[in-house]
Amino acid sequence: MTSRNGRLLIRILIIDSDEKARADLARYLETRGFYVSGYRDLASASDMINDNMPDVIFADLPPSEIEGLADRLEESESLTPIVACSATQSSKDVVDALRAGASDFVLKPCGKDKKAIGDVIRKLLDRVRLGRLNQLYRQELEDANRDLRDGIAELRADQRAGRKVQLRMLPEKEQLTGGLYVDHLIKPSLYLSGDFLDYFPLTEDKTLVYIADVSGHGASSAFVTVLLKNLSNRLQRNLRRGSTDDILYPDRFLERINSELLDTGLGKHVTIFVGIISLNERKLTYSVGAHFPMPVLSFEGGETAFLEGSGLPVGLFESPKWEVYEVPLDKPFHLILFSDGILEVIRQKSLDEKEQRLLELVSGGRHTVASLSEALNLDEITELPDDIGIVTVTDTVLVSDNTSMK
Repeated sequence: MTSRNGRLLIRILIIDSDEKARADLARYLETRGFYVSGYRDLASASDMINDNMPDVIFADLPPSEIEGLADRLEESESLTPIVACSATQSSKDVVDALRAGASDFVLKPCGKDKKAIGDVIRKLLDRVRLGRLNQLYRQELEDANRDLRDGIAELRADQRAGRKVQLRMLPEKEQLTGGLYVDHLIKPSLYLSGDFLDYFPLTEDKTLVYIADVSGHGASSAFVTVLLKNLSNRLQRNLRRGSTDDILYPDRFLERINSELLDTGLGKHVTIFVGIISLNERKLTYSVGAHFPMPVLSFEGGETAFLEGSGLPVGLFESPKWEVYEVPLDKPFHLILFSDGILEVIRQKSLDEKEQRLLELVSGGRHTVASLSEALNLDEITELPDDIGIVTVTDTVLVSDNTSMK
């Protein structure tokens, strides 16, 4: 609180049963520019203390009442100092008052020794100013914390809404499409995931499957997953209309993603694997946009290995080109795609050991999302270091064989 001339307005309360002493001290303090209230006893001053806490209290009270007043001020978290006033010069009375909670002691009549009063006032003013500043900083901190809590609550609500949107963009789990049995798992490290995956039939014979990992985390990365879904939907509509067939070619699909990412100006790039499976031709055609680890291809009763291939990340370069790879699918097969977050939860230390562990799991019959999740204890991990995405693709020839779908 400040006065009209901008000076700090100090409120002083005087509690003294001696009306003349109370009036003399009040006149002196008022001439010094202080706002003064006076009461004859603690009981009559209680309402004033409750409603408008003073900055300094001068009190001629016994030690027991000073102690009670000091306790009351402490409970209200007030920094108001108490100046004990007494006509006695007994050192015991002085010590008792200070022990009871008084900050200082002055002799009555207070107006007689103005220098002593002035010294006490100057000393207490520094304390009052410090207390005012502390209250101001505390209020500002409480306001900032309240705003922060409100902002966090709003952000969490937005993230929950965004998470629902992301979940709705994902394909149906355990889906039979294009002669394939496909399933997936997404486990985000935060509310929103930078991993995304999708699979859908292109024709009666061909099925497209991809898994992507957007750089970074949070809302901006999640926005890119919306872009991926939107683009793939548009390219499917274009194919049905006969306007473009880019989605039939993995490299051209990556080129379209690259172009749209650059147009957003978000500074985001994507690592991605996109494959097209044709069961009539019994082959997998795919392109790689710096995706790691590579998918694992497992043939029934035969070899299990990572697919080969490499390529530039998507969304960094103006006119990149991606190679198209082909792998024959002349036997019943399992194809399993991972995002790189899977490597973070494998206990082995080196990268080679982590990749070897993935091969061991798949070659040992862990071909489904459920079996892989169980083997890696994914349900037991509450705080993931990175998003995890898994897609499992199984030749329907094997689906009826329950022993192979462990």
